[in-house]
Amino acid sequence: MSRSSPFKQVDVFTSVPFKGNPVAVVMEAEGLTAEQMLAIANWTNLSETTFVLPVSQAHRGQADYRLRIFTPGGELPFAGHPTIGTAHALLEAGVVSARDGALVQECEAGLVRLQVSVGESGGAQRIAFELPQPVVTPLDDAAIAELEAVLGAPVRRGEAVPRLIDVGARWIVAQLADAQAVLDCRPDFNRMKLRDMRDHNTGVTVFGAYPAGAAAGIEVRSFAPAHGVVEDPVCGSGNGCVGVFIRDSGQAATLGPDYVAAQGSMLGRAGRVSVSLQGGQVRVGGQAVTCVEGRIAL
Repeated sequence: MSRSSPFKQVDVFTSVPFKGNPVAVVMEAEGLTAEQMLAIANWTNLSETTFVLPVSQAHRGQADYRLRIFTPGGELPFAGHPTIGTAHALLEAGVVSARDGALVQECEAGLVRLQVSVGESGGAQRIAFELPQPVVTPLDDAAIAELEAVLGAPVRRGEAVPRLIDVGARWIVAQLADAQAVLDCRPDFNRMKLRDMRDHNTGVTVFGAYPAGAAAGIEVRSFAPAHGVVEDPVCGSGNGCVGVFIRDSGQAATLGPDYVAAQGSMLGRAGRVSVSLQGGQVRVGGQAVTCVEGRIAL
């Protein structure tokens, strides 16, 4: 008999099936090579597939599980919605249990702390991760001009100058005029792919603010054609990097230290991402729901 593993496909940043961003979770991946993991990720053809492994010797007693994260085109040191989706799958299956409302994930980017909370009167479970420490590099004028040509849209400058934010995933983050400009954005994906392959970037995340009183504070879109994902339906690491951008550009006072981002409407999704900028730490969270459950042949 061929080997198999428990498998789930989890929709993240939504409580409504098929309206968030799916991640495939291979829950017993010990023994798989990186080449096998990549082949499975290429086959699932989702933006990310995760592989759950025993904690490494270096982090025994510190982490609850180890995770490797693959796009159809390669491995990522860290990614947001796979982190939340995998935690949801493992909690649901009883593989791990939150201790004092917390889990710790080991991944290539290091240890990532997650908060697990349940709403009042047994409401829906929410999972949030603390964004790995970012490395931020503002873009120079030549890189900004190239970015605007790729996006086909002007970007904000000054304090809101576009910047590369590296949290394991490497996102170029740019602020557009408003939320409608984000929805109207039509990038040149071939040019973006070549540029990001050249610079070893994950992709580009753009955002713009909604008017006061709207259901969400900002609209976000994330593009990663260099990794085989033209547009990510709802991106956790991208939203975390937007949180870093908002904090560092002094906009937390206007957008709020706790806000909700909308993402995915251009792809028929309705993702909602909760972002907190409290205490100097960027936290990204949301709900998740399992859509597929079974076993996968390895």
